[in-house]
Amino acid sequence: MAEGIIFKALSGFYYVDDGDAVYTCRGRGKFRHAGISPLVGDRVRLTPLSGGQGVLDEILPRKNEFQRPAVANIDQLVIIISQATPVTDPFLIDRITSIAEGRACDSMICINKVDLAPGNDLFSIYVKAGFQTLQVSAETGVGMDALKTLLAGKISAFTGNSGVGKSSILNALESGSSIPTGEVSEKLGRGRHTTRHVELFRLSCGAIVADTPGFSSFDTDKMVRKEELAQTFRDFIPYLDRCQFTGCSHRKEKGCAVLAALQTGELSQIRHTSYVRLYEQALQIPDWDRGNE
Repeated sequence: MAEGIIFKALSGFYYVDDGDAVYTCRGRGKFRHAGISPLVGDRVRLTPLSGGQGVLDEILPRKNEFQRPAVANIDQLVIIISQATPVTDPFLIDRITSIAEGRACDSMICINKVDLAPGNDLFSIYVKAGFQTLQVSAETGVGMDALKTLLAGKISAFTGNSGVGKSSILNALESGSSIPTGEVSEKLGRGRHTTRHVELFRLSCGAIVADTPGFSSFDTDKMVRKEELAQTFRDFIPYLDRCQFTGCSHRKEKGCAVLAALQTGELSQIRHTSYVRLYEQALQIPDWDRGNE
């Protein structure tokens, strides 16, 4: 028996990398009977067979999992954004970081296309909020060495709205890679979806990365409960126990420490606006559905 990581899953086959070889595996029937679906990123035990084939025997415990896209055991989300074409809405960033925080997954903000628009305002906001934030250019190579260092030794999922350059960055990180890239539509101001499935790639710097679909499909239907939402805004956490009233929603209450920090500039208005918007969306979750969140 061997252990490895599922790097790709297509048409009922699982491609497991054990560090030395890749095995094309089928899962045992017990997974289907138990309603368990192996995910890309799963650490598994398998029985190697002849001809590079194998059988999945066991899925090891997951540290986290996402269903859209279907991926598990991610150490960090690398959120690729742009202030050129297309311009990323900060709300999309905050929605993804909130989901990640709720799944015990770190987030890195990577501002691409800085040769066209440096995005200094967003850089300042997310550094202050406590996120590792980089300014890079897949076109010129700026920031690529720093990104490699932060990826090394981790499993990272790349995400971002279409056209910001996720696949271009992966290609710039690893010379000789051939991940398809798309041209940004000048008319629509957004790119075509070039990533059709989730797949892990092993880089020479010691990183494992996943190119994933864009923001539109990244678990956005999995809302964080309103009672837990503030805990997923890491910059809010120092203030949450200082509010005058228990159960403060941090939107308009008297004696709210979060709102006081907002007034003094300790917290970002942009981040708080995203929080309020997410809170109002969470209010729409019916009580009967809360057990499925």
